[in-house]
Amino acid sequence: MTKYKIIGNMTGNSMDAIDLVLTEFDGDKMSDICTFTRPYSKDMQDRIERLRAQVFNKTAEEIENLPEFKSVHDDYVRQIADCVNEMCRINHIDKTTVDAIGFHGKTLDHNPPSKAKIDGTQPYTLQIGSGQMLADLTKIPVVYDFRSDPLMAGFEGAPLVPPHNAHISASEGDGIYYNGGNTSNFAIINNGVAQIGADAGPFNEYTDNYIRLHADKSFDENGMFGKNGNLNVGLLQEIFQCGRSFYEAPVPKSGDPAYYHKDKIFKFVEDKAIKFEDAVHTFEYAAAYIAVQALTLVSDSIKIPNKFILFGGGWKNPIVRQSFDDLLNGKGEILPQHRDSFEKLQTKFLLAPTIKQSCFGDYMEARLFADLARYKLENKAWEIPEIIEAGQQIVCGKIARPQALQKIYGDCINRAAKGWPRDK
Repeated sequence: MTKYKIIGNMTGNSMDAIDLVLTEFDGDKMSDICTFTRPYSKDMQDRIERLRAQVFNKTAEEIENLPEFKSVHDDYVRQIADCVNEMCRINHIDKTTVDAIGFHGKTLDHNPPSKAKIDGTQPYTLQIGSGQMLADLTKIPVVYDFRSDPLMAGFEGAPLVPPHNAHISASEGDGIYYNGGNTSNFAIINNGVAQIGADAGPFNEYTDNYIRLHADKSFDENGMFGKNGNLNVGLLQEIFQCGRSFYEAPVPKSGDPAYYHKDKIFKFVEDKAIKFEDAVHTFEYAAAYIAVQALTLVSDSIKIPNKFILFGGGWKNPIVRQSFDDLLNGKGEILPQHRDSFEKLQTKFLLAPTIKQSCFGDYMEARLFADLARYKLENKAWEIPEIIEAGQQIVCGKIARPQALQKIYGDCINRAAKGWPRDK
């Protein structure tokens, strides 16, 4: 069996940092050699957020013609390359021993089949980030554009993490693996196999963005603001009302910040003169609430384990974590429309829920893309539950090998961006 050393990279929707992990794979056995994190600058956060607003519902050609696109794209890729080179330098890693970089790219828009069917539109997904440019800057092969293959085959394209959760279940065991990032997502692993995986909804999305607007901080560290506030039930109800079409959609499904109507929610807070601390507390409670509500959508045919394995920085918030614990155990405020489904979920736990932080938790998402790169190098299909259930096999991603630096790169936008059916 071939061994690999692969760097995984993730720069999520929360735009808090560039995360890297160098992982050694021996089959599904994996061990992390070193990690690296560099926070985004405020300037880069603002530039990407402006670009996100401009690219919504545009084709690749329209996006590439935007005045800011090339400078934002190139600076984004250069920052990742600088981080890769710095991680290797400070950890004395010989880059010739690294087989690949698994590069997710930056998601700026997402219209998966689950949403496109409702809207009567063509599915697409948008990630930016030239794998060739990253390979040329680091002198390491890059595997990237993982979402395009499943989406163009008629599947969601996200979340991609369930097979990785299944791989690490050899160490962590069966259970519900729950990621708390900008968006939360879960995978149910039974007998070492991922049975379902889905996005739940906003997790850090409201809290982080609201705090950046009003407190000049990146997040609510240790719940410093939220623990001084109280739950505003009207705001919690408004969150669900605004995002109802997404929250009530069946699983599997994948989300995007555009579905969560952040600006409408923040305007509601302003119009109702909700105290800052109460708004933060409610956003944190909503993160946990939405994570539990999504589980009520899982088919009765799938066994609901009582063991939860958490990963992602959002779970470090004590308000979120305590609220999640309470809701799983039948406590806390529940909206009238959810009381029956929450009570039914309680009956599915054969034993009282247990919750633990994953031993692989802090760099789970970055390692996921190292794992995906490994599968591409071996030309193996990524075992996404909905694809397996449909009797299909899909190998995800494409490979870029180092060349001389170029002035213009033709792979700055992924293959499944809007308009892809015309490009086939």
